[in-house]
Amino acid sequence: MHRPGGENGVNSAALPMTRPASRVLAVIPPMTQLNTPYPSTAYLTGFLRSRGIAAAQEDLALALVLELLGRDGLHALREEIDALPAARRSARVQAFVGAFERYASTIDGVIAFLQGRDATLMHRIASRAFLPEGERFGALDAYVADEEGGDPMAWAFGALGTQDRARHLATLYLNDLADVLRDAVDERFEFVRYAEQLATSQPSFEPLAQALAAPPNLIDRTLRRLAVEAIERHRPTLLLLSVPFPGALYGALRIAQAARAHDPGIAIALGGGFVNTELRELAEPRLFDVVDVVTLDGGERPLLALIEHLEGRRSKERLVRSFVREDGAVRFIDFPEPDVPLAETGTPTWDGLPLARYLSLLDMLNPMHRLWSDGRWNKLTVAHGCYWKKCSFCDTSLDYISRYEATNAATLVDRIEAIVAETGQTGFHFVDEAAPPKALRALAAELKRRRLAISWWGNIRFEKSFTPQLCEELADSGCIAVTGGLEVASDRLLALMKKGVSVEQVARVTRGFADAGILVHAYLMYGFPTQTVQDTVDALEYVRQLFAAGCIHSGFFHRFACTVHSPVGRDPAAYGIRLLPLPEGRFAKNDVGFVDPSGVDHDALGVALKKAIYNFMHGVALEQDVRRWFDMPVPKARVARGFVERALALE
Repeated sequence: MHRPGGENGVNSAALPMTRPASRVLAVIPPMTQLNTPYPSTAYLTGFLRSRGIAAAQEDLALALVLELLGRDGLHALREEIDALPAARRSARVQAFVGAFERYASTIDGVIAFLQGRDATLMHRIASRAFLPEGERFGALDAYVADEEGGDPMAWAFGALGTQDRARHLATLYLNDLADVLRDAVDERFEFVRYAEQLATSQPSFEPLAQALAAPPNLIDRTLRRLAVEAIERHRPTLLLLSVPFPGALYGALRIAQAARAHDPGIAIALGGGFVNTELRELAEPRLFDVVDVVTLDGGERPLLALIEHLEGRRSKERLVRSFVREDGAVRFIDFPEPDVPLAETGTPTWDGLPLARYLSLLDMLNPMHRLWSDGRWNKLTVAHGCYWKKCSFCDTSLDYISRYEATNAATLVDRIEAIVAETGQTGFHFVDEAAPPKALRALAAELKRRRLAISWWGNIRFEKSFTPQLCEELADSGCIAVTGGLEVASDRLLALMKKGVSVEQVARVTRGFADAGILVHAYLMYGFPTQTVQDTVDALEYVRQLFAAGCIHSGFFHRFACTVHSPVGRDPAAYGIRLLPLPEGRFAKNDVGFVDPSGVDHDALGVALKKAIYNFMHGVALEQDVRRWFDMPVPKARVARGFVERALALE
C-alpha cells in the first residue's frame, strides 16, 4: 500500500507498520440517521473487542448536526450569511435573518425536546406561536382540516397527540434550518442524503475530487474540527470509515482528509454498504490519496487481516477482499480465508456513542416511516443474508444477500440481554434482509422462556409460514411491526420477480399480522420490466382492497431501478428489456439504465400511485374507483372488487 507524500499526492513508501498493538476508531460519517446510531460501528467495535483489540467508536454525523444546530452554530451560520453578497441570499435565507433572534433563542430548547430532555416544551411548540415558521410549514396546508376547529393536523395526531404534534412541528423547524444551510453554505447539504449525487452510480471520481479540493465551507470546517477532536481523544492507529449510503461518502472522505493532515501515521480503511455495492470494480487511484485500503463485504475477516498486516504479523499478499494502491494503480488482494461465523462475531456495543443525544424526529406521517426516525432502536441481525435470495430485482449475487447464515435463538437472546443491560433500552430493529420465520419462532419462544420483555420490528417475506398462530406468538414476544415486499401486486409480475408469493397469500399473511395487533407496511414497486398501464391499475386496486380489508396499514411506492448485480441486470433479455451502455469510468457502478419496449410513462403513473397510497393510509377513498387518482385516461381494473375478501374467506 502506498501513501501520498506532500500536497502534490506523489506516492511515498509503503504503509508503515504500526507493530505495537492496534488501536481502532470506527466512525459513522455524515449523514446517516439522527434518531439512532447506524449499527455498523457497533457491530465492528463489539467484534474487535471480543478479539481483544482496543476499539472505540464515534458518530460524527450526529456530532456535526448538533454543532450546526445549536445556538453557537446558528451564530456561525449568521456570520456566513452576513458575508454573502445580497444576490446570493435566497428568500429562505432572508427569512432566517429576519427571524434570527427567534431561531437563536429557541434552537437549544428544540434540540433538548427532541432528545427527550425537556418534554414540557411540547406545549409551547404545539401552540404554533413559539417557533418561527418557514417554508416547510407550508406542507401543513395540504392536510385536511377537521370539521369543528379547522385544525390541519387533527387527522394525524388527534386531540391527545400533543407530543407527536410538537415533534412534527419541531422537525419541520429543523428542516427549515437545513434549507438555510443548503442555500447559504452548501447546496449539497441534507440530513440524510448529503452530497449523494457525487457518489451514486458515479462512474467518475472527478466530481468528488473537485469537491474535496475546494476550499472548506462552514460545514466542512466544523466536521474537520470534530474529526480532529475525535482523533485526539482516541489516538487510533487505524481509522475505519463506514459508508452505508452514497450520502455518507463525501463526509467520510472529508474526515479522512482531516485525519491524514492531523496524523499521517494513521492507517485509514473505507468500507460499508455503499462500498460493497458500488465500488466492486474500483480502479480509481485518486481515492487512495485520502484512504489506504478499501474493503468489501463482511468487515470482520478483512479487518483482522488488515490489523495483523499493520502489526507486522501478516504480509500484504494475505490481505482479504481489499483494494490498495500500488505504483499508482489499484490492486485487489483477496487471500482465501473463511468469513467469521455469525455466532462468533460478538455482541454489538454502543459504548462510546452518546445515546442520550440522538434526536427523535417525526418527519413523515407515514406510520411505518416514523419508526425509522422516531425513537432510538438497538439494531441487531437475526441472520446474515437472505434465506430466499431469488428476487430478480435484488442484488442476489452479492455477499450481503447470497451468504445466508443464522445463529441459534439462545445466542441471539444472550446478545439482546447484553444490549439491554448496556443501553437500558428495550427497543430492537432487526435489520435482516428478510428475517426467517423459523428463527423468529425460536426467538419468540426463547424470549418467553426467559420472561424478557422487549419491543421489536423488522423485515420479512409475506410467506405462508407466517400462520395466524405464529403471528400471535410474535406479537406476544414484543413484535410491534413488520415490513415486507408486496412490490407490484400482480401475480404475473410477482412470478416474473420470483417473489415466491401470490396476492392471495399476501392478503392472508398480512391479515394474520394485523389481527395480532402488528402494524404491517408494504414495500411497493412500479416500473418493473414489461409492466403495463393495465398492470399498474390492477396493482393499485389490489392495494386498495388490502387497505380496505385492514390487511396493511402503511405502504410506499418506489420506482424500480435496475442494478448490475441483480438477475435483471445480469440477464436483461429474460425480462424483455435492453440495457443501456454504462458510461466509462473507474469509480462507482450500480444502477444501469434500460429500454423497456412497453413504452409506458411510469413517472406519470408514479405520481398517481403515491397520491393514492397517501390517502389510503388515512382511510380516504377506500371504496372509490382507483382510476380517480390518475390524471390521464387509464383502463378499468380487471380485478374483482371482492377479490381480497374472498381470499380471506378461504383461510
